[in-house]
Parts: sequence; structure tokens; C-alpha cells
Amino acid sequence: MLIDGKLVRREKLLELKQKIAELQSLPCLCVVQVGEDEASKVYVKQKAKLCQELGYRFIHKTLPADVDEELLVQQIDLLNLNEDVDGIIVQMPLPAHINATRVLNAIEPSKDVDGLTFANSGRLLQGADGFVPCTPKGIIDLLNYYNISIEGKTCLVIGRSVLVGKPMAHLLLDHNGTVIVAHSKTPNLKELSLQADILVSCVGKKWLVTEDMVKDGTIVIDVGINREDGKLYGDVDFEAVSQKASHITPVPGGVGQMTVYELCENTYKAYVKRKKL
Repeated sequence: MLIDGKLVRREKLLELKQKIAELQSLPCLCVVQVGEDEASKVYVKQKAKLCQELGYRFIHKTLPADVDEELLVQQIDLLNLNEDVDGIIVQMPLPAHINATRVLNAIEPSKDVDGLTFANSGRLLQGADGFVPCTPKGIIDLLNYYNISIEGKTCLVIGRSVLVGKPMAHLLLDHNGTVIVAHSKTPNLKELSLQADILVSCVGKKWLVTEDMVKDGTIVIDVGINREDGKLYGDVDFEAVSQKASHITPVPGGVGQMTVYELCENTYKAYVKRKKL
């Protein structure tokens, strides 16, 4: 069965719009972009479009690629103090001369709607309330929508990034999955993948996961985005693997549909918590 990210996003948006309609004012999201990276421009535009659809206030703060790191942190500090701003994200990637870890952790945790500060990462690790990174959060929402239980299942996460792989593993643990994390130094990937009831690939390598690497009935979640000759490909050989998987996400049209939605939901959550509603 196809896990349709467009369908789930559409229905979740209707729920979120109903909640927003009950607010006396509207949430505000600020995106800080450094430089003119073309992919970043596309992603910021997607965020702005959905915020506009929801009626959010949207601030797009741009800084030159050669901006001093100290000045960037100062700009974030000002946004932290701005009571009109509910959520702050720093669009990645940052230029090489910027310490991304320092910049991300300059964001006030209560406004960290990307869930990437040490504070929110720690809350996720300990099962406490906080902001969860948007892509892993979206994957859990997709599984819930299709009534796919994680409890008791063997879950393989391929990839260990701070943005997706590591938080994904923790979320699956929180839902009582038995979790294996594989990465570039894992020598026996096929052996591990054949054990998986749920397989999440978030590497960014075209067709890393092939038909012979999954058993019949596996639930396959493809987070990979790989551009080649103007087309998008996932980490999973969709046509072949879909013949064996019980559920599978396409690329495009799967997990990516949920990421920006979850950012807006996190911004709503930040607004409600800050307003103590």
C-alpha cells in the first residue's frame, strides 16, 4: 500500500486550520537565511507558502553569505527577545565559516520549532515534552494515520544525522520498537535490513535499498532526496521494493510532504505554550 504524504498532509492541515481559527491572534514564524543557496531559497519559499495558507505571520530574514558569526548570533538573540515571534529556524546549510552548532543553540528552546537545540534534543532523549525535528515527527504521523503499530517491531534506521536519523531512532524507541541504527561504517547492512519490520532510510544515496534487502511485508519509509538529471529519486528502488513492501512512501509525494507541515504545527505549539493557552 502506498503511504500518501499528500493525503495525510491535507487532512492534518484541515485539523490545524480549525485550531488556528480559534486563536485571538496568529502565530509567527521567522526563517533566518544566510547566503543565496538555491535549494535554500526553494525550501524557504515552501515554508512561506504554507504559512500564508494558514494565515501565519512569516518573517524571512536574510543575511549575506560572508556575515560574521557573532552578528548572526546577535540577530538570533534579538528574535529570541521579540515577543511577536513564536518560532525561529535557521535555514541550512550555513556557510563554512559559521559554527552551525553554536548558531542553532543560540535559539531560545521555547522558539526552536526545528527541535535542534541541545535542550530539545535532550528532552527527546529523556521522553520529555519538547519540540521534535519535523521530518521524524512527520514519519510518526504517517505511521499513525495508516494505523501502523511500531510496538514490538524490529525497526532499522539507515542514517545517523542529527536532523533525521538519531531523532527517528529515539521516536521509534519511545513507541516501543526494537531499534537498530545503521550507517556508512555498518558492514552487514543487507543482513540487518532483512530483519526489519519497519525500515527508514535517510542517507541521501539513490537506490541504496534494493529489492533483495527487504523481506515480504516490510514497511518502508524513504526519506532520501536525490536529484539526478532533473528528476528526484529516493534512497529506495521504489518500483522493485514496492512489490514486497506492505506499505511504502514514494519520492516525491511521501515524507517530504509532511516536513513543512510539522514545522507549522510546531509553531502553533510554540504559540500556545508561550501564550499559556
